[in-house]
Amino acid sequence: MLESLGYLTTLILGTVLSVILLTVSFLTSSRALDVEKRSAYECGFDPFDKMGHPFEIRFYLVAILFLIFDLEISFLFPWSIVYNELGSLGFWSMRGFLGILTVGFYIEWVEGALDWQ
Repeated sequence: MLESLGYLTTLILGTVLSVILLTVSFLTSSRALDVEKRSAYECGFDPFDKMGHPFEIRFYLVAILFLIFDLEISFLFPWSIVYNELGSLGFWSMRGFLGILTVGFYIEWVEGALDWQ
């Protein structure tokens, strides 16, 4: 009973705090479009230009590479938590995994997939 009350309190407190922060940021933000807000952001295209311009393949390639490396690195967190219980098999398995990851990164670097031009 006491544990469910703690969950309920945390849920209510988180909801109230989220609503307060969203309301304050909405009320204090500027809505006027200035030069910075109208400028091209990260993608390099004018946001108010006509739609239908295809993105260059570099944008997709960088996004895919980021997702691949991000997901692979996320395997390190659970491994680091149970590292002492895995023994040498867990250590050498992760060494192999990181070796493959390093070789893939090196190949991408040599091929120029990470160069932004």
